[in-house]
Amino acid sequence: MTEVVVKLPDELAQRAKNAGLLSDSAIQRLLEEAMRREAGRKLMAIAERVHAAGIEPMSDDEIAAEVKAVRAERRARQSKPQDPKQS
Repeated sequence: MTEVVVKLPDELAQRAKNAGLLSDSAIQRLLEEAMRREAGRKLMAIAERVHAAGIEPMSDDEIAAEVKAVRAERRARQSKPQDPKQS
């Protein structure tokens, strides 16, 4: 577990405390929600670039094939013994 120290203006810290937002679980929820929003923003930015580049959308079958290939590659990589020199 990582411990994080955050410095806040006193007034904001008091309001957050009164709202129950300074507990470990509340901060975890806030960070997870912020990370989901950020991931969504990044995804939309990528979608805009793909659209602007005129790249044709993939079919469901093409997407499924790509996912299957990536998963197979990951399984193959994970099943190989690690070379201690590369660690």
